[in-house]
Amino acid sequence: MGIFEELKERQLIAQVTNEDEIKKLINSGGARFYIGFDPTADSLHVGHFMALCLMKRLQEAGNKPIVLIGGGTGHIGDPSGRSDMRSMMSKEIIDHNCACFKKQMERFIEFGDDKAIMLNNADWLLKLNYVELLREVGACFSVNNMLRAECYKQRMEKGLSFLEFNYMIMQAYDFYYLNNNYDCNLQFGGDDQWSNMLAGSDLIRKKTGRDAHSMTITLLLNSQGKKMGKTASGAVWLDKNKTSVYDFYQYWRNVEDADVLKCIRMLTFLPLDEIKEMENWEGAQLNKAKEILAFELTKLVHGKDEAIIAQNSAKALFEAGADDTNMPSSELVFDGDEILLVDALVQSNLCQSKGEAKRLIQQGGVTVEDNKITSFDYKLTRESLKGGLKIKKGKKIFHKIFVK
Repeated sequence: MGIFEELKERQLIAQVTNEDEIKKLINSGGARFYIGFDPTADSLHVGHFMALCLMKRLQEAGNKPIVLIGGGTGHIGDPSGRSDMRSMMSKEIIDHNCACFKKQMERFIEFGDDKAIMLNNADWLLKLNYVELLREVGACFSVNNMLRAECYKQRMEKGLSFLEFNYMIMQAYDFYYLNNNYDCNLQFGGDDQWSNMLAGSDLIRKKTGRDAHSMTITLLLNSQGKKMGKTASGAVWLDKNKTSVYDFYQYWRNVEDADVLKCIRMLTFLPLDEIKEMENWEGAQLNKAKEILAFELTKLVHGKDEAIIAQNSAKALFEAGADDTNMPSSELVFDGDEILLVDALVQSNLCQSKGEAKRLIQQGGVTVEDNKITSFDYKLTRESLKGGLKIKKGKKIFHKIFVK
């Protein structure tokens, strides 16, 4: 089985411009492909995870990845899949985020001579002359066609700025530039990027007469049709300082039954034959599948040793005399001798607001040291917190809170 057939078997491919040509290209190891990442934070998150895994799969099959960091497009922000406009960042923040991305990507991608390369589109986009861009690139775009793109249609009712309207042109120019200067012949992205990606392929064809291909991967959704990688506390980050290794493991350990095999198929590097044997699993076997998923992905992101610690910690927490050595923890800061549990839940990021904390307590979802709490007025003493108190949120989330 070639890598193209494997990607289809794993249900990763959404749309392609020319399936026969792309199949030949990547199965022969002849793709010089790029995937773009806009540096909107100082860490990659689970939303980037599928793209990272895809680059790893393709590189192992002999293809050459170009990691494109959007230091230039990051000055604008991408409206795709959004109903609002992203806030702009300073150059210093963008540069810092780009450096953080590279460090994390090196766990997935092998960089070096004749291997993967990393580029920043700020190196060419920020140097463009506006009139020159209009003459060279703008003439190749139909405004009517651009307005039909789903990414712009979603924004028309609230108002689409001219700044955002230029994003498609800039992304297309990236592919054109990479094709001319780095022999890039294939671009990948999420299937919400299809219109922008087609624009790049069309621009290359119009300007050079060469064929360059686009291929989108299926966005990973949960069983309710929402993007994976979100929790009540926000995104699930790949940086362990933003999402602990234990929380990362637990995120995947707690996916819905309906999603676990899909995630194993799309994200792990387990052999397809082994995955097929799991397809009829049910009941307790699904819990085993979730453990496999969580361990494999934690190993991929944080290494085998960290994955073993997270797995052992998760198992221990559900057993009598739980070992809480590696349990996620938060130091509370407050004046006086007491703090409301509601405030402690917010400080420790177990809840995003006091309202959410009160609802959780009302629903019987908070336990302190094995005691279910039902009062909004419940207080924790400074003395009891010096030794640390174990909080259980719902059935599966454990957290230790303490004061020094």
